[in-house]
Amino acid sequence: MKLQRLGAIATLALTATFALSACGSDNNEPATGASGSAAAADCATGTLNAQGSSAQKNAMDEWIKAYQQKCTDAKINYEPSGSGAGISAFIAGTADFAGSDSALKPEEQPQADAKCAGGKAIHLPMVIGPVAIAYNLDGVDNLQLKPATLAKIFAGKVTKWDDATIKADNPGATLPSSAINAVHRSDSSGTTDNFTAYLSKTAEADWTFGKAKEWKAPGGTGAAKSDGVASAIKGQAGTIGYVEWSYAENGGLKMAKLGNGAGEFAELTAESAGKTIASAAVEGQGDDLKLSIDYNTKEAGAYPLVLATYEVVCSKGLAADKLPLVKGLLGYAASTEGQNSLTELGYAPLPETVRTKVEAAVKNIS
Repeated sequence: MKLQRLGAIATLALTATFALSACGSDNNEPATGASGSAAAADCATGTLNAQGSSAQKNAMDEWIKAYQQKCTDAKINYEPSGSGAGISAFIAGTADFAGSDSALKPEEQPQADAKCAGGKAIHLPMVIGPVAIAYNLDGVDNLQLKPATLAKIFAGKVTKWDDATIKADNPGATLPSSAINAVHRSDSSGTTDNFTAYLSKTAEADWTFGKAKEWKAPGGTGAAKSDGVASAIKGQAGTIGYVEWSYAENGGLKMAKLGNGAGEFAELTAESAGKTIASAAVEGQGDDLKLSIDYNTKEAGAYPLVLATYEVVCSKGLAADKLPLVKGLLGYAASTEGQNSLTELGYAPLPETVRTKVEAAVKNIS
């Protein structure tokens, strides 16, 4: 991905970039960067096992690589098993933390809290991932879709590319009469949870299947994980699907413009996604930093379909041999250095007001 494409989000979300210092033990004084601010990454030894969101896989791979290069006695494993599997593993005690593209369900929260002796399971937003509506349609390069049209496609109500509903969104475009193959996630997925939340909020009359990690609408084609959806779209003409932006970019897929609350069709760019990110509110309490995203934002030029992917971790009660490494890795991920590393991967860095809260919450883990 070209840096200039992401420059607007970097400008919006980050105030400075600091060099990653050489790591020392947790008892050492942190080094400082040129600005005098503490540099990222406290080294620790041992092994971490985490799993969950495949949407954040590329971000997690980058953080793990950078951390382990500096902290050679650390071994960190992240399995992109999907958000639902990650939460289940955390509750079962087989994951030290979980990546999830949506918050714990009300019935999951007490089960997760039970794994945190003296504490609670908290949500730390680490990655903002715009969700692309990617498609494979020869001769159509600037597809535009209102939320209601998108809902009808994925609900199985619009089945041909030259349907009058799609034509109305694309005046002057030449659309084929071929069948639409709508691809959805077959596994329990936070991306699905966010996509269905978006449809529920923006196209309530046409989307009657609610918000859930599991796909509930009839028809369509299922594919496992983010890379599976991207591969399915790329592999068959006439296909459309929802996938995290970095996977659409890496696959060279076309992306539709989406209708927003301002009545515009917004292209997915760094700047347009950043406008929606900037309007997100923190709704959790204390160090529990769940975000509320306004899918109906009326900000001019805003691309409305974005998700926050969390690390779900214990605020207290981590095993003594895990605590320093969890804090070291997540502290690096939440640092300016760690967030800035996302700009070339198709992710949006956290707005600085949120980033500093996440960084402080990681420091409070005990």
